[in-house]
Formats: sequence, C-alpha cells, structure tokens
Amino acid sequence: MLGLVYNRAAQTHGPDRNPVIVIPGILGSRLKDPADGRLVWGAFDHDYIRPNDPEGARLIALPMGEGRLRDSVSRLEVDGSLDTVDVSIFYLPLRLGAYVNILQTLGVGGYRDEQFAEAGTVDYGTDHYTCFQFAYDWRRDNVESAHALLDFIAEKRREVQAHYERDYGIVDADVKFDIVAHSMGGLLTRYALRYGHADLPEDGSLPELTWAGAEHVERVILVGTPNAGSVEALTQLRRGAELPFFWPDYPPALLGTMPSIYQLLPRPRHGVYRDAETGAWIDRIYEASYWEERGWGLFDPEEDKVLSWLLPEASGRAERLAVAREHVAKCLARAEQFHAALDRPAARPEGMSLHLFTADSRKTDAAVSIDHENGDVRVATTHVGDGTVLRSSALMDERLDGDWGPRLRSPIDWSGVMFIFSNHIGLTKSEAFSDNVLYLLLEQPGRVVSD
Repeated sequence: MLGLVYNRAAQTHGPDRNPVIVIPGILGSRLKDPADGRLVWGAFDHDYIRPNDPEGARLIALPMGEGRLRDSVSRLEVDGSLDTVDVSIFYLPLRLGAYVNILQTLGVGGYRDEQFAEAGTVDYGTDHYTCFQFAYDWRRDNVESAHALLDFIAEKRREVQAHYERDYGIVDADVKFDIVAHSMGGLLTRYALRYGHADLPEDGSLPELTWAGAEHVERVILVGTPNAGSVEALTQLRRGAELPFFWPDYPPALLGTMPSIYQLLPRPRHGVYRDAETGAWIDRIYEASYWEERGWGLFDPEEDKVLSWLLPEASGRAERLAVAREHVAKCLARAEQFHAALDRPAARPEGMSLHLFTADSRKTDAAVSIDHENGDVRVATTHVGDGTVLRSSALMDERLDGDWGPRLRSPIDWSGVMFIFSNHIGLTKSEAFSDNVLYLLLEQPGRVVSD
C-alpha cells in the first residue's frame, strides 16, 4: 500500500532530494577482529566469540588504562552496520532482522544503499543510491562517535557532489543530508549537530554551542532515542546484559568498560534513584566512590574473575581495583558532562527540522530502589514508554514533580513528535512509522536546489 502512495515520489530523483544517513543504536554495528577476520559482534554460530571466557572477554571489552578514554586502543574494527544478525542453532543458520525494517522503509522510497544492495537483504532497485549506513564502535564514548559521524558526512558529501556534477552538471552542489537515527544513535547525532568537532573540555566545562555540525543537515528523525537516559543502563551495569533468545549473557564487569553505557544513565534530577531504606532521592550517581561502595559493575566482588581476565598483567585485586577506579571515574565524569551538553536548551538552527518517533504503550521502568547495604537495584516504579525508553525520556520532558505544567517543557526544540503503539525495536516495523517517515523524507516541503 505504501508503494502506491509514494511510488511517484520514490521515482523522482535529483538534487532536490536529500541523501539519507541511517544511524543504528547500541549493538547496531558489527565488530571484527582483523587478526583472523572473525566477527566479535554480529554473528552467533558455533564458532562465535564468547564473552564468558578470557580471550572473548578481552576482545569484547574496551581496554582500560591511564589517559583519556579516547586514548584506549582496541584491536577490533567496525565492519559495517548490522542489518540482520546471523545466528546458528544446532548448526542450522538463521537470520534475525535488526535494522532491516528501516532499510525496507527507505527502499519503498527509492533509496538505495550500496552496503546492502549486494547482499540482497533489501530490494532497492537499480537506479538510486542515496542511502548510507553509518557504522561505529558503539562501545566507545559517544562524542568520539559524533566526530566520526561528521567525518562520514563530509566523505559522503564529496561522493554525492561528484555524482551531481557528472549527472546534472552541478559543480560544488550544496548537498544536505537527512538523518534517521535509532536509539543511542540519536544521542551522538544530537551532539554532532550541536557542537561539531568540538570535544568536551578537560576542565569539565561545556563547549560552545555553535550548531556547527548542522551545516549540511536538513531533516533529523530520531527513533526511540533515550534523550534522558534509560533505567536499563543501570540495571545492566549492575547485573549484566541478559540478551534475548539464546545469545550469551554479558557480565557487568565487561559492560563496565564501555563509556557509552554510562552515557545512557538517567539524570538524577528526574528522581530516578531512591534509597531503599529511607526513600530519599540519590544524587551521587556520577560518583565512582558511590559505585564502589555499592559494588556495581567493575567493583562487584563476584566479577573479580572477569576483571582478572581483562587485566591479566595486574598483580592482584588491589591493583585491578585501582585501574577500575580510574576507569569508572573517567566514564562517569564524561557521562555527566555529555548529559549537560545535550541538556542545554537551544533553538534549532534555521533550515533544520528535528522529529521524534517514540512509543507510549508499554510499561517501562521509571525509577529504582537501591539497597544501601548490598547495592541491589530493584525497579520501584514504572510509567509509559516503549518498554526500554520512557515517553518522558524520549521527549526530554523537564516537567519535574514540583514544577509541573500542562505543556511540554524540553530543552530540545522539536519540529514534531509522533507516538507509535509498539515496543523499542518494533517501532521501526510499524506501518505508521514507515508512512510518516516517507512523508517527511519525500513529500514534506523543504529547500529547492537549482543549478
């Protein structure tokens, strides 16, 4: 049915139609070990890399050490976006859809992506190419990934300009992109747009908000983005990630090496963390000492075996804890600074629209109760969302309990918001999602490009 609606628009190609960049969320890019070519993340057959043995844990974890987080050197390489997950049960191959739903929606609109056209995952036709997948190392600091996104945009812009010059005779065309970003991909997108290549200053202050990264972007569509964080980030750093189906569990010490997960934590000012005994709200979530007192993540005594795998050169637990202490402090400080940079109120730059697709039909964890003695984390309250991200988090709703009003108050200057009755992953499977995304990309009035 959508093909009938958008068929003519999908066949109308040219410089007036922006190329699209699709940005996946956490876990949405394949990671490969160049030493032997094996996928460390993205394929689960009989020979996959396991997180619960020393070699596998060291490969999957982000190396810890002195210096800045960006100085951490991992031997893994990004090996493209994860449109589907290759799995094997009893040596029988299966393919599970991941971001193929977004690609299929764009395929209806006539967008063709070179990465997956050859694989045959999506039938894009033969006459269009303007869909690009931005793959990144989702374990790393989101600011690093934001800078990589800007480099990617610059590279693809040169490619599209060459195409326009060859096919349309337009020299140095003013190419702009539309962006569709899912989940955590929306966070790094927002940072890139606001701050360009500026880093978070080492003194803890915030960079100048210049919108430098928005120069070559016209439409931005965020899908299920946890703009105010997700309780799931804390529970996974506490208990590990219990992935669905038959995938292996990822222990909390391994996840605790990844700066991006700390950057998914909810904001303390939103009343998310509560002391189980006193009921008082906790605002120490960015303090490494608080994590050590609770025995969370890298500090969990039961995780010392995993920590010894990750730090085989350390002489004992005391030395391992010293490394962990420095790493967690860096991750939490970076997360607090990253949150402050994204939470700064700012009007959109002229010529750029910002749209949100989110859900409010699933019970979603909203606040946790923390046991002061053993550090246990239990869900205290739930509210509406997509099962992973609260409605209020996606909106970045700042109407706190003591300062509530009937109108949304958010530091994000939304152009439009669409609510879908679905869950976090199912958002992209919805026909309402596909219909409205195609309208925004293909039919919503925008700038007119002429030679």
